[in-house]
Amino acid sequence: MNRRIVARVLAAAAIALTMSACTSGAGGTGSVAPVGTLDARQNAGSKITHVVIIVQENRSFDNLFQGFPGADAQSYGYTSTGKKLALQPFGLETPWDIDHDSQSFFAACDGQGSLPGTDCKMDGFDKEAMSCGLGGGPPHCPKPDSQYGYVPASETKPYVAMAKQYVLADRMFASNFDASSFVSHQYAIAGQSNSAVDYPSGQWGCDGGPKDVIPTITQQRTYGTNVQACFDNQTLGDELDAAGISWRYYTSDIGNTTSGIWNAYQAIKHIRYGPDWSANVVSPQTRFFKDVANAKLPAVSWVTPTCANSDHASCDSNHGPHWVASLVNAIGKSKYWDSTAIFVFWDDYGGWYDHVPPPLEDYDGLGLRVPLIVISPYAKISFVSHVQYEHGSILKFVEDQFGLARLAASDARANSPATDCFDFSKPPRAFSPIPALYGRAGFEREPLDRRPPDSE
Repeated sequence: MNRRIVARVLAAAAIALTMSACTSGAGGTGSVAPVGTLDARQNAGSKITHVVIIVQENRSFDNLFQGFPGADAQSYGYTSTGKKLALQPFGLETPWDIDHDSQSFFAACDGQGSLPGTDCKMDGFDKEAMSCGLGGGPPHCPKPDSQYGYVPASETKPYVAMAKQYVLADRMFASNFDASSFVSHQYAIAGQSNSAVDYPSGQWGCDGGPKDVIPTITQQRTYGTNVQACFDNQTLGDELDAAGISWRYYTSDIGNTTSGIWNAYQAIKHIRYGPDWSANVVSPQTRFFKDVANAKLPAVSWVTPTCANSDHASCDSNHGPHWVASLVNAIGKSKYWDSTAIFVFWDDYGGWYDHVPPPLEDYDGLGLRVPLIVISPYAKISFVSHVQYEHGSILKFVEDQFGLARLAASDARANSPATDCFDFSKPPRAFSPIPALYGRAGFEREPLDRRPPDSE
């Protein structure tokens, strides 16, 4: 057990007993805000004892929830020349991809502020580079202005069904501005990424060694030094370990240099080379179904997809909504339904157009808007939340529920979904299955998908 985490948890408990102040605002990257009393936290009491975090890939809100009733989605956008464009329908199986590193974010934002990517006009998406997909050749390459697209409703029916039954949040932003999946997934487990930006030069984690580096970003949003893509940040998993609370991270091939790129814990040194790697980092992700069915669901779970089930452009598949529905249905039909909160979110915007400018919270955030669906027997019914959320909001919900300390600036400053998205005054409502074309059996029979979607 990590002594630093034990000390932090004990300190947090002491503060909780002696202080009545609420959690403070954001500090520097990696700082830990003091913990307030449990009364000051948005705690659901004993009703939520399981949290499932489902991470999908690369979709903006305007792209995925076009036309959803009551949500702020726009069907048109503007280019850098002032041209108004109606968003074009592109299926999830789109065979090409859009660049979405820090420079693409700055271009899409077309900011007028003192820092790059601030005071965004949201009219430079046509300046984002686009590349041909995994198949290569003309059929896999985009046409001009293909950044301005949305997914047809015929392909998003499971997502729409979830949102209509439960809560859809239309002010969820990535905590990191650069839209790198590597950085985004670090925020999903640790609330920070050591100021890293863009992508590692080689392997996405500690196995690559010192030669695999990633750039950092300065307070002025300029490039800093390169650092190894291997960190020793404290994570939510560490805090859960110290508190004796179970967790698992369901992912693709453990340690695989291609299909394992979304395995965030391979970039946390003390977990990659510690006991948690074999105990709590689980492959393949379909093990989630067995753990639910066998009454072995941990208190906190992350579930990441394969390329085919990720919603990532260039993966040549539209199975993502059905993959997520199968995970939700597994929980809904199990004994865990009455005690679970499920958060479905997309790690970054993937280069797709969105009309809402991201707020400036820090030098490395926020990023562009992504969807968030909140599913629970205590979630409000057919509700659209307009409260500002980010990656740290999900961490904060877990921390508040289990009495854990803050990890970094993002979870310290973030709004928790507890108050706006839930109504814990009512009894749990019965689960209604999400219609899907494919279920557990189909996903368990899928051949192992070792394709990396791209470097992003």
